[in-house]
Amino acid sequence: MATASPPASAQRPPLGVRLQRFWRRVTEGLELTQLWSQFETEARASYRLYSRDVAAKTPDDLTQRGRRLHIVKEFFWAVLEKLSPARRVLLLAAMIMLVFPSSGFSYRGGDHELHVVEFDFHFWGGLLMFVLLMLEIADRVVMKRDLQIAREIQTWLLPGAPPQIPGISVAYATRPANTVAGDYYDVFPRPGRTSEENRVVFAVADVAGKSIPAAMLMATFQASLKTLSTAQVALPELVANMNKYACSNSQGGLRFTTAFLSEYDGARRIFTYINAGHNNPILRRSNGLIERLDVGGLPLGIQPEAKYESASVALAPGDWLIVFTDGLVEAENAHQDEYGETRLLSAIAAGTASTPAEMLNRLMAELDLFVGNTPQHDDVTCLLVKAE
Repeated sequence: MATASPPASAQRPPLGVRLQRFWRRVTEGLELTQLWSQFETEARASYRLYSRDVAAKTPDDLTQRGRRLHIVKEFFWAVLEKLSPARRVLLLAAMIMLVFPSSGFSYRGGDHELHVVEFDFHFWGGLLMFVLLMLEIADRVVMKRDLQIAREIQTWLLPGAPPQIPGISVAYATRPANTVAGDYYDVFPRPGRTSEENRVVFAVADVAGKSIPAAMLMATFQASLKTLSTAQVALPELVANMNKYACSNSQGGLRFTTAFLSEYDGARRIFTYINAGHNNPILRRSNGLIERLDVGGLPLGIQPEAKYESASVALAPGDWLIVFTDGLVEAENAHQDEYGETRLLSAIAAGTASTPAEMLNRLMAELDLFVGNTPQHDDVTCLLVKAE
């Protein structure tokens, strides 16, 4: 005997449940405060993108009223020029239609009846806006997919867990300002002719620029470092060879790279280093004294025949070496205050008894608390070494 199926209304969940599911799918489970924070971050990043173009084209000798009109005009063009010509026409047509009121016309048909045809400009203007939005979303999806692939490739180029090195412990981390970064760090062995000549290479570099162009140059930096370090040459010659290679890809010095490159001799507990225009790493001795590692030369990629000097420092138990990129100390909060080296030194001094991994986690948490939701304009990379 066939049983009657329940009515469709009994199978469907209540309207309130369906609305909750819909809202959860749209927001991905984020709270309203999290959504607002995300919107605020994205709005600031977009404003910064457009305002750069506006500020570059705004003369200084305008009156206050003239300056406002000029800023409005330049902001309009800054937005419009980000679109393709066809999409600019769509946007202008949609804006014009949204301004015009609905209109219509009448005519008499063959039956002598009066026919009225209305044309809703607002509807068609909104439809054009929707079409333009769909085209932009399609571009964004393709670009996001490509960027995600680029990020995965870049992740492969960076080291995984810190290596175990007798006499020292290491921790490192990087945070890109965009999907992909122009910062690079690495720690890897460099075999010598004999076991006594074996060294460990420590590298932190910052490519000028952001996003895809900087990430591509970062990849060439990584490849040249790994390839050239196999040659049995001293550190100054290695860096000089890297500089010559960088000059062939730097667009006449526009795409230079600052770098801190060093070799660690575990038997003697000595770091031999070259600072190629990079932020001076901080060597904090166990007694609290601060030394700066500033010996080296120009950033890589500026002058092909640049010379580089090396220097050496010995590490004693309790000493800390902090190598970082400028994105760390130049990170800004909502008031445009920089994090600065003073805060960095205070954070290091407060955690000298901890491990590098614990110190790094505390440092990044403090940095997050300082910047809040303010979008950052540069990548953040930090490498910590503690002598044991």
